[in-house]
Amino acid sequence: MESLERPKYKCLLFDYMRHHLHIEESHIADMCLDLYKEYGTTMAGLKALGYEFDNDEFHATVHGTLPYHNLRPDPVLRTLLLSIPQRKITLNPCNVLSEFQNSMLFPDETSPNLVDLNESDGFRPISPILCKPSIEAMEAVIRIANVDPKKTIFFDDSTRNIASGKAAGFHTVIVGRPTLVPGADHALESIHNMKEALPEIWDGQDWSESDVLSSTAVETAVVA
Repeated sequence: MESLERPKYKCLLFDYMRHHLHIEESHIADMCLDLYKEYGTTMAGLKALGYEFDNDEFHATVHGTLPYHNLRPDPVLRTLLLSIPQRKITLNPCNVLSEFQNSMLFPDETSPNLVDLNESDGFRPISPILCKPSIEAMEAVIRIANVDPKKTIFFDDSTRNIASGKAAGFHTVIVGRPTLVPGADHALESIHNMKEALPEIWDGQDWSESDVLSSTAVETAVVA
């Protein structure tokens, strides 16, 4: 008899759905993929379908128990981010990931702001869980973080998130690709090449000048 104490899968999300939500094992893999495509994350999809569970417990089980100790800090990225004079904001699916990310990059300095879309006072999303790539999530970031999208650069490695960010009015940078994708103003194969591709961040250029961005967008795909 299989013990419930020992995970069956390497994917903790599958284990959570099987043991905590009692979803039929044969349905889990396809269900995760379908919910991810429809709602942006499996968690958001589960909530939309009416499954009841504690958000913090979900994140603690699915994300909090991952072997983060196997990851190593990126001193090059840390130095690069610390050199950026503008405000920096982290938008992740949960604070567990954001806090770990910031502890790796900024152990001794003030870390970027964390934006929690689902626990902000006075704001209630239309769907049970608000997350990328929904336009509503992007608009919520603008409202909660009080930023001007015309003067904000949005970095992401997801083509869907980039398209939504552009629709919300952000200047956009697709990371991890050598060429532009729909909705992207710039492309970076490596985040380490940010300074070469976007010197205007350090030069104090006004990003709201759309003519400047449109004339340089095709030229800013950088290969590491």
